[in-house]
Amino acid sequence: MTPPELRAAFVAEIAQVAPDIDPATVADTDHIQDDLGLDSMDVLNLVARLHERLGVAIPEAEYREIATPARAVAYLSRCLDTT
Repeated sequence: MTPPELRAAFVAEIAQVAPDIDPATVADTDHIQDDLGLDSMDVLNLVARLHERLGVAIPEAEYREIATPARAVAYLSRCLDTT
């Protein structure tokens, strides 16, 4: 997946977990908890949805790597890099 596709997938999953968030308003630097208001259960649900959608298992110790869309794209790109 390209970075824009990964960003779109990440933001789409945020919107599924927190339907009150408009994906069009999510900035690359928005923190999923501090700026978007996801709580710890929402983050767990987001991680589960990303695993289901992308096949990426995100260990709890690495949750900070998906704290913003920009960080998530970089992290998910590394995880999906098969070269």
